[in-house]
Amino acid sequence: MTALEAVKVRAREVEPNHRLGGSVRMLLSPGTARTTAGLMALLELRPGERVSEHYHPYTDEHVYVSDGSLVLTVNGTEHVVDAREAVLIRRGARHRYENRTDRPVTAVLFLGPLAPSPDMGHVETAEPAGDGPPPSVDARPPAAAGEREPA
Repeated sequence: MTALEAVKVRAREVEPNHRLGGSVRMLLSPGTARTTAGLMALLELRPGERVSEHYHPYTDEHVYVSDGSLVLTVNGTEHVVDAREAVLIRRGARHRYENRTDRPVTAVLFLGPLAPSPDMGHVETAEPAGDGPPPSVDARPPAAAGEREPA
């Protein structure tokens, strides 16, 4: 297997971003895997955590909850998404996530297609729940021992 055939990224080696709330790790993105079709991120919310409202003008967001129960609000309407359920958020829809339970929530996010440029991909419509810069699609995790960088 060559770097052109497959790229492996370990979530534990990707620095989490907390600006929007919770923990967002860019797993497969232009920066980590040189993907051009979209990006994959891992969202982790502890009990009581939330991701502030935002939207993506060019991108649909696919959400798969692997563990826990997530309250997703899309354009003001709440939806509960439980473990092993998926939902599609269409581009332009304002949305936010909340963990209202006493257990952690883990979700996999796939966003595609990519915006024309990273600064056009995400629009915050509420005060961010955390601090720091927004998640970067260009950030590169450290190379794992014995693995090649993408070519």
